[in-house]
Amino acid sequence: MGASETAVDIRELRISFDTDGGTVQAVRGVDLQVAPGEVLAVVGESGSGKTVTARSILRLLPETASVSGAVLVGAEDVVTLDAGRLRQLRGTKAAMIFQEPSTALNPVYTVGWQIAEGLRAHGSYSKKQARAHAIDMLRKVGIPEPERRIDDYPHQFSGGQKQRIVIAMALALDASVLIADEPTTALDVTVQAEILELLRRCRDEFGTAIVLITHNMGVVADLADRVAVMYRGEIVETAPVRELFAAPRHEYTKRLLAAVPRVELTERAVPASAAAEAVVEAQGLEIEYPGRFGRKPFRAVHDVDLRIGAGEVVGLVGESGSGKTTIGRAIAGLAPVTGGSLRVLGTEMRGVKERQFRPRRRELGFVFQDPATSFNPLLTIAECVAEPLIVHGAASSAAEARGRVDELLDAVQLGGAYGDRYPHELSGGQRQRASLARALALDPKLLIADEPTSALDVSVQARVLELFEELQERFGFASLFITHDLAVVDRVAHRVVVLHRGEIAEEGSTAQVLGTPHDPYTRRLLASLPVPDPVEQARRRAELAALHGDAG
Repeated sequence: MGASETAVDIRELRISFDTDGGTVQAVRGVDLQVAPGEVLAVVGESGSGKTVTARSILRLLPETASVSGAVLVGAEDVVTLDAGRLRQLRGTKAAMIFQEPSTALNPVYTVGWQIAEGLRAHGSYSKKQARAHAIDMLRKVGIPEPERRIDDYPHQFSGGQKQRIVIAMALALDASVLIADEPTTALDVTVQAEILELLRRCRDEFGTAIVLITHNMGVVADLADRVAVMYRGEIVETAPVRELFAAPRHEYTKRLLAAVPRVELTERAVPASAAAEAVVEAQGLEIEYPGRFGRKPFRAVHDVDLRIGAGEVVGLVGESGSGKTTIGRAIAGLAPVTGGSLRVLGTEMRGVKERQFRPRRRELGFVFQDPATSFNPLLTIAECVAEPLIVHGAASSAAEARGRVDELLDAVQLGGAYGDRYPHELSGGQRQRASLARALALDPKLLIADEPTSALDVSVQARVLELFEELQERFGFASLFITHDLAVVDRVAHRVVVLHRGEIAEEGSTAQVLGTPHDPYTRRLLASLPVPDPVEQARRRAELAALHGDAG
């Protein structure tokens, strides 16, 4: 691939960071080329150097970084550009789609203002022209009623819509290179399918080169033309997507592909205790949020019947806004029940007072989606895990609870030594294990796990799910496992409940619901799930298009 044929040409790139503990070599002699109109996926687990390599294309690196080698965007070497020229290049030649649109968008400005700001900074647009172009970009990325929504603020959009707005900002100046850093990580499978279709259009219609950073091998199979596998700062394998999935050469690539969860229709026997005792029983459950400023109340959950037996794992799936997290919060006593009945551990939750439910709280554990924000950053891991023991009077201090804490950390395969570290000193997977340890501190009868693996690499996710299965078998707790990943549900759940717009669309054994779904919504959900096989994924994409055609 000659220089004239490349959109991005990275040569012998080395990046190191100066830290308190010495110099860390993050990228070691990387060579990569991306052609116009090509999607190159860079994959690898956390710490492999994939995001640092991608950010070097726009020189979005901290001051502690030392960079050598060359990063050519077109004919210009980003490594040696002066600050003024670098500012001109960002947005016009190469643009970034960030992982978390909520933090990439400014909450105090309308989305129209934010798109127009980039246009006016880089081009000779009048205020009126910039607004018209911003509306056109919102229309291109599929935001409904762009003339009206241009004046809305980021918080007024869903997660998928915010990601579309970030893509609109990146495309606004016709950049020839898009760097997409985990663009679908926290999105539901149906929204993810729409975002991937949008990126595919960018490639096909505008000839945009895309550098895709992801840990989701299904997304790679769906979108990528070529794949580069990174491990400990080095490229260990590069191949066309079909070749890599069919015959991976490097041992690490083989391990990465083996760790990907797949829907295998595992039939798991429901424990005998589940029929004898219910830990959660909902009948005609209604949950409404009061309307503000004279608006009507919003009904999040409508007429839901749900039962979780002792020792049973029930997977609750559905897209954002379906009401699954609301049900989890109601079971934990964190959201009020406004209609019907919900009994949790023998206590009726409708109209319950906190002092009535408090004695039952020790029998209930909660694993949050993002352990980084659920841990107090000022406390050590041991102090965080000891918190429930102290709150419920099982120990008077963290020091007294340390023996039990070390047992729990061993149970989640961390080891007691990790107890002396702070949350920021652990990786995402290690924090999620510590979060499991804290949830199990009081031997709960019921564990609510809210998207506990959505932000983890496939290899780390596989280890956490394996651990969840082991712990569930060992301790025998019942669990409500909330997720949008159907392959994860297949791995851990005895039964599956599919929620759609606050109502149950379908429920049954895991093998039955995922193997022979009856409801069109469940079929659409399954068809939206990208599988780690490019040939099969192309077939599924056609199937999904047909399902959308039927729905239309």
